[in-house]
Amino acid sequence: MNASSPASPDRVPLSACIITFNEADRIADCIASLAFCDEIVVVDSHSTDATVEIAQRLGARVLLRPFDGFRSQKQFAVDQCMHDWVLCLDADERVDATLRGAIEAERGRGFGDAAGFRFARLSEYFGKFLRHGNAYPDRVLRLFDRRRGGWRGTREVHEAASVDGAVRTLRGDLVHHPYRSLEQQLQKTQRYARMMAQHDFARGKRATLGKLIVSPAWRFWRGYLLRGGFRDGWHGLVYAYVRANYVRQKTIMLWLLQNGQAP
Repeated sequence: MNASSPASPDRVPLSACIITFNEADRIADCIASLAFCDEIVVVDSHSTDATVEIAQRLGARVLLRPFDGFRSQKQFAVDQCMHDWVLCLDADERVDATLRGAIEAERGRGFGDAAGFRFARLSEYFGKFLRHGNAYPDRVLRLFDRRRGGWRGTREVHEAASVDGAVRTLRGDLVHHPYRSLEQQLQKTQRYARMMAQHDFARGKRATLGKLIVSPAWRFWRGYLLRGGFRDGWHGLVYAYVRANYVRQKTIMLWLLQNGQAP
């Protein structure tokens, strides 16, 4: 079924939504993995590359909206969908064959009594899929009935959907290609660290010397040793180290904010 064809009368109609900004190299694969959906909505933050043209050519309905936060952008996308059951992806994610089959099976049953479904996210990291540590299974709630939930709350980074009702877990993976390069990852984590520090500071959370020392170390050893990140070889080592550094950056920025300094 193409991106905008009408829903079959004997199954629950399903919308997919994606938020984008300069994703010309990745949006086609994302949309292709959503071919089983009845419509695909793309909310684009005024990309300067060919993202919009590619998405439209592949049958998606594209809306332009200035970016004001990940959560707000995703909830806007959900609100624009034609159907109440929605599947939310980022442009760097794809639904694998097993997950598609699981979604289709639940769809054939009318999604039962569930308000939403979660599934594992499998991340590719410089040529290798990480299957251990803090990286996997990294289950995310991305398929839900918008009448009973959505992208709620006030946190605009590390946002998460939530629903009122039962959440089931599906087989299969949401295949994730999060970073084009190490430099891009470092820039991305620094941006997220700043946004999280600002969010935590606004909520009254404060950094301590103990957290500054202990929290990054705990993040590394929990993921690399306790959760088996070492089993992913040097990829797992680099991933664990960069993620620990994210915690360090976030804590330092929070420390600066509480002492009247701009991060």
